[in-house]
Amino acid sequence: MTNEVLLLGGMTLVTFLIRYPLLAMSGHITLPPRLLQALTYVPPAVLTAIIVPSVLIEGGNLWLGVGNPRLMGALAALGVGLWKKNLLLTILVGMGVFLLWQTLFS
Repeated sequence: MTNEVLLLGGMTLVTFLIRYPLLAMSGHITLPPRLLQALTYVPPAVLTAIIVPSVLIEGGNLWLGVGNPRLMGALAALGVGLWKKNLLLTILVGMGVFLLWQTLFS
């Protein structure tokens, strides 16, 4: 128990010491507009890098078939998201299609 508490405290301290100086200086630094524009692409790129492998890869193999419930749910969510631009509706439709497809094909 003591080792876990020390480990957690150490990780907290290291994380704080790494991030705090940048946060403290953030009000004093002005970033160029091109860099700020480029930084807007970071969240979609990171989410894509996380989501695409989990949707398309099953057991180390690429699965692009119609029987892939994650792919069908992702495609439905993509369509609804682009069409309606409503996050809650996108999540509900994506999960609904995923669960329905998983029930039908398993």
